[in-house]
Amino acid sequence: MAQIMRPARPRTGLLATDGKRHPLQDALLAVTVVLGVLALATASFRGLHVLTSWAGLLGVLTGGFGQYVSETTRERFGLVLGLGASALGLFFGIYHGGLVG
Repeated sequence: MAQIMRPARPRTGLLATDGKRHPLQDALLAVTVVLGVLALATASFRGLHVLTSWAGLLGVLTGGFGQYVSETTRERFGLVLGLGASALGLFFGIYHGGLVG
């Protein structure tokens, strides 16, 4: 009957598959995804090219640092999605007018 009794796994979060907490990596992931969504959402408006460019640039920088310090595959997957969205927003923002008005 000992095989039935298993120790309860601690809840560490959705993205931590190694059983440890990663608050820095989770914060970088959240910031990267939010900036990527913001950059993509404003990319189609020519008048918002400054916001789009800066959100994309900051998303690429935070996503790159997040990739450098990430420890699990789930974190890297979300960071790659955020990086892609940020990069697309950055490219469209630069195409529409660049980082400065």
